[in-house]
Amino acid sequence: MRPADLASRKRAGLPITMLTAWDALSGALVAEAGADAVLVGDSLAMTVLGHATTLPVTLEEMLHHTRATARGLASSCSPEQMPLLICDLPFLSYQCSPDDAVAAAGRVLKETPAAAVKLEGAEPETLAVIDRLVRSGIPVMGHIGLIPQSVHRLGYRRQGNDEVSRERLRRQGLALQAAGCFALVLEHVPAELGALLQQELDLPVIGIGAGEGCDGQVRVTADLLGLTSRQPPFSSPLLQGRALGVAALQGWIASQRHPAQATAAAPATKPVAPAAPHC
Repeated sequence: MRPADLASRKRAGLPITMLTAWDALSGALVAEAGADAVLVGDSLAMTVLGHATTLPVTLEEMLHHTRATARGLASSCSPEQMPLLICDLPFLSYQCSPDDAVAAAGRVLKETPAAAVKLEGAEPETLAVIDRLVRSGIPVMGHIGLIPQSVHRLGYRRQGNDEVSRERLRRQGLALQAAGCFALVLEHVPAELGALLQQELDLPVIGIGAGEGCDGQVRVTADLLGLTSRQPPFSSPLLQGRALGVAALQGWIASQRHPAQATAAAPATKPVAPAAPHC
């Protein structure tokens, strides 16, 4: 899967699925699940590294996690089945100057198997950065609506709640397309805005909390699996993964502390085939 393939899916009316991953294990999971695209998002600052926001994660950490995720993809896919791998550019890796942005995005493409980068916003300075990156041969995915790197200005509130802000987001989408973005993430906005941009833009609009009228959907995998302590309002968990994992581990710990009781209480089972030898 390459960046241009997402536009082909839009033209064909095929929905686009994108999931986040952060290491080899999560990369293998989303690849086996069949995602079209995999985003190593700066959300890993919160879901994996324990930060309160996405702001502290560094470019070095993003490179490290992208390489690990790519190894997971490679372990679960043939080259012909490989999803598109995208890496978020972290806070202040692209805002300071186009030169800094080219250096950061260039490292992503040179030092990891990612084929594209994603960055947030559509202010004039950001549009100039995107133009420079695209002219340098670096595919860019845009991101508007709720942009987590601006948490101290916008919070985590839904955006586009009035006519003026919806028109501003609409114009931002058009500007990102004109700047050369190959796709757009639209986060936490009214569903009617997602449907409008899907119709108006030629590039794929991938929503997260933006309604079902988008060309595709992206979700944080840890949210879908119920692994995070706080769920966003637009991403209900598919299972209670955190609770299931804790219960299973508690059961194992109890079996180690009281093996006789655990053996007596365990139901009869068929013998399990021996595991394959490994190192």
